[in-house]
Amino acid sequence: DELTYRLKDPVRGEVVVFRAPVTHEDYYLKRIVGLPGERVKVEDSKIIIFNDEHPQGVVVEEEYFSGSTHGSLTLTLEPDEYFVLGDNRSASYDSRRFGPIHRRDIVGRTWLRGWPITRVSTFQPPEYNF
Repeated sequence: DELTYRLKDPVRGEVVVFRAPVTHEDYYLKRIVGLPGERVKVEDSKIIIFNDEHPQGVVVEEEYFSGSTHGSLTLTLEPDEYFVLGDNRSASYDSRRFGPIHRRDIVGRTWLRGWPITRVSTFQPPEYNF
């Protein structure tokens, strides 16, 4: 869906399509975890978000994800940056490796899984506990 983000900004939990950060010729699909202006910390297999609403930090509970998020980093997102992670965390090339993505590189929202045919479904952003 290339139209939605012309009308509104991406929200946490949405799966987005964006230009690859290195080549800009390829496209990646990843889930938005950190929003502009937030501080994101990955530590002990947890993702902790610090923002105005939660200055002491809040752990992101991901009902759609059953694995663990490896790595150790802390970064503060600029006003036009998003922190994205793949749902296949153990093999995902995502913001833990290439850093945040810029708003201008987001092409659209992913809302439909079409393959394999046995797993056709729509993507809805999860409801977070904060």
